[in-house]
Amino acid sequence: MDLLGSILNSMEKPPSINVKERERIKKAKEARLLHQNKEKEKLKAFRLDIEKEINKFEADEKQTKLLLPSCDRILRTIIHEVAQDADMVSYSIGEEEVDRHVVVYKKDHVPSDDVLNALRRGEELSEEKAKQLAAKRKEEQLDDQKNNKKKQEEFIPVSNYQTKYQHLIGLETAKEAARKTETNKQYGFVPSENKKDSRSIEQTLADIQSKKRMKKSEEN
Repeated sequence: MDLLGSILNSMEKPPSINVKERERIKKAKEARLLHQNKEKEKLKAFRLDIEKEINKFEADEKQTKLLLPSCDRILRTIIHEVAQDADMVSYSIGEEEVDRHVVVYKKDHVPSDDVLNALRRGEELSEEKAKQLAAKRKEEQLDDQKNNKKKQEEFIPVSNYQTKYQHLIGLETAKEAARKTETNKQYGFVPSENKKDSRSIEQTLADIQSKKRMKKSEEN
């Protein structure tokens, strides 16, 4: 017998599971599967009920909002899925594990942000009132813009550098320095007329020869 075989034979074997323990494990597994199947059936039935509720809501032209009872996260997820499939908009409102519920809207009657925020605070706000609040906010923003612009136009500096330094450079000099000056377009340029040489070639050559003779005679 090899070494590995002798080692394995010397080790204690794991305790065997008796028939009673096997039966307990089997029943626990069956109970777990049964519970899972029941949960699946429960969720399936809930989805069918929500589909009926939303279809009924969609057929009623007078209704624009469907308020559903509070429920847990899994059920709210199903409601959102059904609402999306029906081409509607849904929002979760309320406090988690207290009164968290779903409100479904038809797409033509989706609430404004003001109405939705009021619902999340547990308050009721009509669309008409929301429009009035939005108009008031816009008016206040325009007033703020006008006031800011007016303040900028009326701004007076704390000190005027012309007055501050007039005792050093004189008032007239300070004013003159503050005036806007225009760049002299002629500055740094030579008129093109001055660049033209109107002499003929013969005259130019004669002038060059004359300068050379004068220079030579001066050197002698």
